[in-house]
Amino acid sequence: MSAGWDESAGAWIANMGQNGDWGREHVLDRVMLSCVEGRGLRTALDVGCGEGRFCRLLRQISIQAIGIDPTGALIERARQRDPDGQYQLGKAEELEFEDGRFDLVVSYLTLIDIADFRAAIGEMTRVLKDGGVLLVANITSFTSACAARGWIKDERGRRLYYPVDRYLDEFSQLVAWGGMRIENWHRPLGAYMTEFLKHGLALRSFQEPEPTGGDEDRIASYRRAPWLLVMEWCKAEPRRHE
Repeated sequence: MSAGWDESAGAWIANMGQNGDWGREHVLDRVMLSCVEGRGLRTALDVGCGEGRFCRLLRQISIQAIGIDPTGALIERARQRDPDGQYQLGKAEELEFEDGRFDLVVSYLTLIDIADFRAAIGEMTRVLKDGGVLLVANITSFTSACAARGWIKDERGRRLYYPVDRYLDEFSQLVAWGGMRIENWHRPLGAYMTEFLKHGLALRSFQEPEPTGGDEDRIASYRRAPWLLVMEWCKAEPRRHE
């Protein structure tokens, strides 16, 4: 992951708690789990697993996940919370697993933290079995473009609109919230889509999920400028020659 994670790990752990932050708990978790539950998937790799929360959720639906993360403090906390789980230091750009190892590879809000996202997508595809699923949650590019700036407000602090600028560029920016200060990357959606397609993946579903709970004012704000999406990509089975 990118700059700032070692310094922000403690704040991240405190923000996530057991249920995750608002976006994970009320927008993403239900959608992410519904994409993979009941499909016979047994082995998973959670790339950028943080403190291991989603690995634990996967185990509850009988999917055994290995979690990797480049931040030592997060891996240590994952092991503390889940002594029977498998967690190890690792980078998305250089996965230390053999080809075709996993039924499922998860990238849960990690692509925005990875400088060389093209190498990461190539590696995640490589370790995926033929017929396997690459499940991606990401920040929408319309909101990541001005994430460091955020909402434009009037003199009374009321939210007027969310800006979009430099959309077609690729650039990093420092973003701060909840005691954290980390480097995130903006890319246009097309840059991500092109890379997935380049590796022969097929898009099975694309969702911009709505909130399922939480504070009503938070929901209303999110509906004005939603910032989360979910993509499910499948790795094609090799063609059989007649």
